[in-house]
Amino acid sequence: MNWIDGLQNAIDYIEDNITEQLELEDIAARSFSSPYHFQRVFSILCGYTLGEYIRNRRLSLAGAELSRGRIKVIDAAVKYGYESPDSFSKAFRIFHGITPSQAKSGSFELKNFSRLSINVTLKGGNLMNYKVEEKNAASFLGVGKHFEGAPENRYSQTHDFCVDGNTRFIAYALSGISENLDDKYHIITNISDGGFDFTLAVTAPDWFMRDTTAHIGQKNSEKLKVLNVPANTYVTVKSERSVYYLRDHMDLRRRIVSEWLPSSGYELTDAPEIVFVHSDHKKHDDSYVEFWLPIKKL
Repeated sequence: MNWIDGLQNAIDYIEDNITEQLELEDIAARSFSSPYHFQRVFSILCGYTLGEYIRNRRLSLAGAELSRGRIKVIDAAVKYGYESPDSFSKAFRIFHGITPSQAKSGSFELKNFSRLSINVTLKGGNLMNYKVEEKNAASFLGVGKHFEGAPENRYSQTHDFCVDGNTRFIAYALSGISENLDDKYHIITNISDGGFDFTLAVTAPDWFMRDTTAHIGQKNSEKLKVLNVPANTYVTVKSERSVYYLRDHMDLRRRIVSEWLPSSGYELTDAPEIVFVHSDHKKHDDSYVEFWLPIKKL
């Protein structure tokens, strides 16, 4: 079974059991891939997490069923996996913008979240230079924040975090002691259905890592985190050099997964995802990003 058939098979399994208890391991098994690989590929290609897809589909179906007057609110809550009518009503309001009771009246608009279907179209024919590299273990120093949802769908949030005044001040201080003023790292860790941790980081010399407080003060030091990234195999792909090097970089991530990964003999593995950012302060059109996606052989 190829990766397209596997993904569709997993989606069909979800839809056939949408009102049942769904486990990631069972879903991934239908695609003949590991749970982590399936979850990451799904979120990269779709732009939202597997959990968001299931939740949105259930609330969409619940709204349609309530509007037809064929089910009570309490029964809809149980059918679509909610522990109580209150938790169902809260989720329903967030998704549809109205209460379940208003949906039953048939006088309000509802939102529809459609079923996924994999349609194969003729794409590709483009060159993409890549490397499969063994990266040594490394330590990074940075400032971070937890975000909900999938990394692919939260770029605006992480960007706002990076340009926030407090973050910029700490990043400026870190740049002063980093090994290269123009280089920073966006590190994504602890990726799960509930969200991910994002860290804006640099590589710092040992003397700074040993005592950050002495160099940037207690208040700023408390905001910093040290990330020790173990050695791992990565596929690395570099964007075009441009003033607007960040503009299309999320599409580049999707291209790696949709164009290179399926026939590569590798799958994504549970390790930090790293974006190396080279922002050239002297020659702005020489700036670029390089993705490091963690992989392992099938």
